[in-house]
Amino acid sequence: EVQLVESGGGLVQPGGSLRLSCTGSGLTSDDAVIAWFRQAPGKEREGLECIRRGDHFTYFVESTQGRFFVSGDSDGNTVYLQMTSMVPEDTGVYYCAAGAYCAADEAPAPKDYKHWGQGIQVFVSS
Repeated sequence: EVQLVESGGGLVQPGGSLRLSCTGSGLTSDDAVIAWFRQAPGKEREGLECIRRGDHFTYFVESTQGRFFVSGDSDGNTVYLQMTSMVPEDTGVYYCAAGAYCAADEAPAPKDYKHWGQGIQVFVSS
């Protein structure tokens, strides 16, 4: 059984930073990609960035003007979302998901991801 667990969320002041982790277990070769999504209150789930498991590069999330970036462990089971210079609009529930599709210069789409974590709350407020 595939399980994804997010951690590292919570309350942060504007301008601050948080690092979310997503740790997967039971992942197979069909789950070659891990992606981060977020859902702000009253809004649709938004794809941030995806990374192939085991990829040791860092990818900036374009929609956040370079404030967020995604990286992963070489073992391919943990992926991170580093969030910097945070603003209140970053408030929401953050999810990681596993799937098979990740395209360069294209935000991940929920429909392409089969397995999801339970989500973790992030609050940006003074």
